[in-house]
This record gives sequence, C-alpha cells and structure tokens, in this order.
Amino acid sequence: MSKNTLILGLQWGDEGKGKIVDALAENSEAVCRFQGGHNAGHTLKVDGEQKVLHLVPSGILHPYVNCVLGNGLVLSLPALQKEITELEDSGINFTGRFYVSGDCALILPTHIAIDKVRDRSEGIGTTGRGIGPAYEDKVARRAIRFGDLQDLDKLQNRLEKLVDYHNKILVHLYDAEPIPFEDVIGELRNHQSLFQKFHSGTQDLLRGWVKENKKIIFEGAQGSMLDIDHGSYPYVTSSSTTAGGLSNGLGVGPKYVDTILGITKAYTTRVGEGPFATELFDANADQLAKVGHEFGATTGRPRRCGWLDLKALETIVFINSVTTLCITKLDVLDGFAEIQVCVDYDEEQNPIYTTLPGWQQETSGIRDFNDLPQAAQDYILFIEGVLDCPVGIVSVGPSRDQTIYRA
Repeated sequence: MSKNTLILGLQWGDEGKGKIVDALAENSEAVCRFQGGHNAGHTLKVDGEQKVLHLVPSGILHPYVNCVLGNGLVLSLPALQKEITELEDSGINFTGRFYVSGDCALILPTHIAIDKVRDRSEGIGTTGRGIGPAYEDKVARRAIRFGDLQDLDKLQNRLEKLVDYHNKILVHLYDAEPIPFEDVIGELRNHQSLFQKFHSGTQDLLRGWVKENKKIIFEGAQGSMLDIDHGSYPYVTSSSTTAGGLSNGLGVGPKYVDTILGITKAYTTRVGEGPFATELFDANADQLAKVGHEFGATTGRPRRCGWLDLKALETIVFINSVTTLCITKLDVLDGFAEIQVCVDYDEEQNPIYTTLPGWQQETSGIRDFNDLPQAAQDYILFIEGVLDCPVGIVSVGPSRDQTIYRA
C-alpha cells in the first residue's frame, strides 16, 4: 500500500469498507474519518468475534494506530460514548490515540425527533438518527459543535434559541411533541467528559503527521452513490461521500493522497428507498441475501439485492479518480451457474446485461488470485476491463485473513 490511502465505497454503502480498512490499518499509523455520523455501520470480524463500528474508525482495533474523527462528521454524543465504552470493555485503549475535531456538528435529541417525523411523511428511508437535520443546521450556520462543550454556560442562550426553533418545526409542521430544553442540555452535560478526553485540533495534527511522512488511511463512510451531489438524489445521505469530501471533512488537500481505493461488492445491494436498476425479485435475489447475510449493520433492515452495475460504477470511478479497485464478497457468488453484469442501459434506462459463467466452487479458503477458479478470475478481469481500473484486492469472506492481494 502507498503512503496515504483514501478508501471509499463505490455503491450505496455496505461494501465492506470496515474490513478492508481494518486489514490495511495494520501497516498504517493513523485512520481518519471525514464525513457522516453513526448512520454508518462497519462490520469487522476478528479472531471469530464480530464488531460493528458506527463512529470510531476501523483502525482502533490495532493498538498502535491513531484514530481521528474530522470536522466533516456530525456527532451523536450518546452513540459515541456507548461505542467507546463497549470497545474499552473489550480491552481496547483510547488514551492518547483517539482525537475528535472541535468543529464536528453535534446531533441533538431534537434533530432525531425531526428526522423521524419527517421521514414518515417523505419516505426517503433515512436511518432516523438525526443526520440530515444536523447537517442542515451546520449549513445554516446555527449548529452546536463539539468544541462548544468547553463552556455550557456560555452556550446556553444559543442552545435555547436552537431548541425553540426545532420545537416550532416539530409542533407546527408535524404536529409532534416538543423536546424539553432540559433534555437537550442535560445530554450535553452528561457527555461533557468526551470533550475533555478527546477534543483536538485535528487539522494541525494531520498536518504534522503528513510532514512526518506517517502512513495515513482516510476512511469514507456510506457509499458514493449516496453522495449529496452525485448520488441518486433525493434518496441520498446528507454529506459528501465521494473523494471531494476528504478535503472538506478533514482539511487535507488532494495532493496528500497517493492511492484512492474504491470498494465494490461483486454484486449490488441497497438499503432503503430509491432507484436500483439491477434489483432482482427472484430466487437469485433470495440467494444473494441469504448467502451474503444482507441486513444493514446500522438499521438491521434487509438489503435489496441485484447484479453488479458496471455502467453506474463507470461514472463513480471517474468522479472519485479511483486508482485501485477492491472487490468484496466474491464468495457469495460461488453457488451461481451463471452471473449477469449490467454493462449499459437502453433508451428507457433498463439494464443491458452480459452473462458470464459461474464457477460453482468454494473460494472462501483461497488466498492467491491464481488459485481462484478460472471463471472467478475471468469475472474479476471483466470488471477490471470495463472499468479500466486495476483490481488490487479481492475479499472472499468477512475475516481479516480472507483477503487476496494482487501485485
């Protein structure tokens, strides 16, 4: 792996970014997140034990790797505290290696209430965790930020105005119950120690690491097809999930990124509402869902399943300037006699498929690309050819060691 690597999901999330970040973090010195919130869900399986991380970067499982939450995140204090406590209880140390930008906008109880009532009427299919409303306040320049926890007395007047504004939305627009101010400021008081322990000037920290030539992984969350600008709007998340989000969300310029690793499943899944050109509604969909354990790590909702859409991925690879591809969950396709791949759309935007032979052999125990069944190799090479981008990593299972690296 090159010095600094940006890792992005190229689909609608759930591509397996957490596993790949965890695998590559062993040879890195820092892992930094730059957008999203606890709507992300990175599932890791280490030594047979499964962990799901929603906020903490996946590098935290390596004891000598520093972890950063950049200014581009929106932060739920209870969710962060819960995650830290669970990880500390399992023996993971955060002291002196976990840093949170003071510029992170906070998710308040009122944001969550607005998100839930709004989605019931709009049907976007959000996680209901307050992400969108928190980003709205950030863009409108009224957000409460992590650094504001330093002085809650000074913050009180501004917080009262914001909670009053949120409650007017709840009561007058959605006929919902207001959230008491004491509930909101009480949550901040109860988690003020997070500021004292982990607040940091992360941009200065990162600038120093870059000057020291430390190996850094920049960890994206969700997927590029959920990007607020380039995704399937309005069925998107509220942040920039593409490569451009790195500079905004961490304050690191593009020249400090050596490799952009784009991750895609060997097929396609989506959680929630929105267009999905290659979605299946037959026994193939059932097989993908069953073998791939396709349930959202954050919501628990069943994922919609379909064939790989290379036409859509062509655009996403271009937007992100992807230099290397990672194909995950290849093993989920082991039982198929034939595999279809979308290579274009017709005039009505229906998928045009190419049919490739399956391999019907187990791949989960293979660690060398040349040992894969020929049809599996051909499938990877077909993807590589259409996208004009080399495949450097192939994942054949959820564990760290179930990973094939190509030279």
